[in-house]
Amino acid sequence: MTGNVLTTLRPAALPGWNTIRGRMAIVLAVPTCLLLTLIGIGAADRVTDYSAARATETHVGVLLRVQGLVREVQRERGLTSGLLGGATAYRDELREQRGRTDRAREKLRAALADDGGALPDAAADALDAARRPLAALTTVRASVDAGTAARTDTLNTYTKAVTALIDAESAGAPGGDRRTAQGVQALQALARATEAVALERGSLNGVFAAGRFRSGEYLAFTEVRATRVAALTQFRQLASPEQESALDAAFASAAARRVSGYEKQAERGADGSALSVAPARWWTDMTALVDDLHDVQKQVGDEVRDRATRTGAAATRELLGFLALGALILAVATALAVFSARSITRPLGALADEADAVAGTRLPDAVRRTQHADPDTPPPAAPAPPELTGGAREITRLAAALRNVENTAVGLAAEQAVLRRNSTESLASLGRRNQTLLNRQLGLITTLESQELDPDALAELFELDHLATRMRRNAESLLVLAGEESPARSWKGTIAVTDVVRSAVAEVEQYQRVVAAGVEQCGVRGHCVAELSHLLAELVENALMFSPPTQPVEIHGWRDGAEYCLAVVDRGFGMTPERMAAANAVLSGRGDTLLTAPTRFLGHHVVGALAARLGAHAELRPTQGTGVTAYVALPAALLQQPTSSTATAGG
Repeated sequence: MTGNVLTTLRPAALPGWNTIRGRMAIVLAVPTCLLLTLIGIGAADRVTDYSAARATETHVGVLLRVQGLVREVQRERGLTSGLLGGATAYRDELREQRGRTDRAREKLRAALADDGGALPDAAADALDAARRPLAALTTVRASVDAGTAARTDTLNTYTKAVTALIDAESAGAPGGDRRTAQGVQALQALARATEAVALERGSLNGVFAAGRFRSGEYLAFTEVRATRVAALTQFRQLASPEQESALDAAFASAAARRVSGYEKQAERGADGSALSVAPARWWTDMTALVDDLHDVQKQVGDEVRDRATRTGAAATRELLGFLALGALILAVATALAVFSARSITRPLGALADEADAVAGTRLPDAVRRTQHADPDTPPPAAPAPPELTGGAREITRLAAALRNVENTAVGLAAEQAVLRRNSTESLASLGRRNQTLLNRQLGLITTLESQELDPDALAELFELDHLATRMRRNAESLLVLAGEESPARSWKGTIAVTDVVRSAVAEVEQYQRVVAAGVEQCGVRGHCVAELSHLLAELVENALMFSPPTQPVEIHGWRDGAEYCLAVVDRGFGMTPERMAAANAVLSGRGDTLLTAPTRFLGHHVVGALAARLGAHAELRPTQGTGVTAYVALPAALLQQPTSSTATAGG
């Protein structure tokens, strides 16, 4: 059925299908309305009917067990009344009846332990309250056996126990369909009528045994008969024709007809005259009528329970039907959602792939082509992306907007790439010009120094030479940041590391504060001397800049296996762990680029670039106490192999 639904739902057949909002409205509105209307209302009603039917079934089952106990208590009451009236022949039968009563009580207690949790609270409370009158029967039995019990009081005690049980049957009767509810009410009315008949049996059993009515007993007899008539009238109003026929059959039996004759004789003894009815005959015929009424009760109870079972089964079937309908609706809604989602997610997925291609491939390629292209040759046009088909209008507009963004981004990136390339080339050209001029200037200053004899003038020339040397280092730093190759200065053979340190110190302003505290002798290959001196000069200048003017900056050097380590130690203000981590990332080439790094940390970029060229490792660490120590580890490829003797130099 799902496939048929998907086949008939063509995009052009539904209004608003060309927009995302229209598709989502169709997908959500139809299944939501159907689910809320059919599942919500129908299933809730079926669950209610099922729960009521199950409760009725349990309640009637417990009620029939209660009726079993009521029947035994009623028999014990009648026998006890006859015994107290003078019929001693009932003593043995009464003893057996007490045992049956106790067994019926235990059966009811076991049934309540199994099914009591399913009873309504009112019924459970009423049954719990009925335990106290039942418990009083133990005392009554003892007084009867001792011969000290009064017949009227004993009869009332038994009646209270029976009444409490019947009231518990009526308490908390569950609802349900109308016929089931009427059946429960009819069963309760019949229970009251049966109790009236049983009470009449017990009271007249004592009267017939005594031979006459005593004070107040006839009035109690008439009240019981009135109660029976009222209860039977109510039962006939609620009972079905079959149930009413069963009741008529019970009262049409031969025993019932004889009971009617006994009752007429009892009516003639209202003035206290003697009655000649044999108690045993009355008891036998009346017990037969009571048993017939209990059979009618069982029949009515079974019919009510069967109807409750059928109602519960029907509610279960209907509930399953509603659930199946809900599952079908959910399947249709899922099919619609999948169909709509695919029509939306496929174009969006293509857009996402295109955006990833723009960010990851096309835009970087365009920038790379612009950076490496000949300035006089226009760059080739980028291939046009494929057109999206089958998408909604919003997705088509989104694709067009994405391409506009791509074109604008490519244009801006190309402009920025050209600007960066031009700026880099300009800086490199300016750096080379400055380097050339400064080299000429240094050569001229050196010539003047060799010709000058005046000490004051010579000192000024030395100061000028130092200043020009610093300017040359700045020009070389500019070339390093521009990505140009190392300066042309190089030496043949190897140079002592102490000379490299002196060269680096000579390129900083406050060189007087620098102390080569312990530099172990080592030779450095000449091709890397200029870059290593430049690297050390940057680290020393940073140390001088960020330490107090009165504190010296120390340089240490030592061999560490095949490597040679240099340390620039200052006692300045130090760095926070976050800033030191960022600086070390720059020194290792993993940090921010020049586009995002602060200009005051350009020296770190220069050191990182030079360390990468040399294959060295540069790192900042906290100095013990305060300050920062810059470590530089030179690889073995830059070093002269150690000889048998080493020297330590200081400057």
